[in-house]
Amino acid sequence: MSTSFQELINGDKPVLVDFYADWCGPCRYQSPIIAQVAEQVGEMARVIKVDVDRNPSAAQQFGIRGIPALLIFRHGKVVWRASGVRQANELIQQLRTAAA
Repeated sequence: MSTSFQELINGDKPVLVDFYADWCGPCRYQSPIIAQVAEQVGEMARVIKVDVDRNPSAAQQFGIRGIPALLIFRHGKVVWRASGVRQANELIQQLRTAAA
């Protein structure tokens, strides 16, 4: 059973969404950081990646103009957003804040 994007972001857990593209250099740099965050937060939050080339409607829906773009959702609402490469400790702290 697959879970839709809308179902994921509407949940109780915070969801970090990394909007990226394969051709984007900074996105490639951000990718292992995202993997590290996912490992460290465990069950506290979800971490997903959305390719803007394969999912242009999702990028458009959330006003993504530059990548990488990182958004944290909770109960279907954006509670934090940033563009550009971010470090793991900042992302983990933002997820903890969103989970509180």
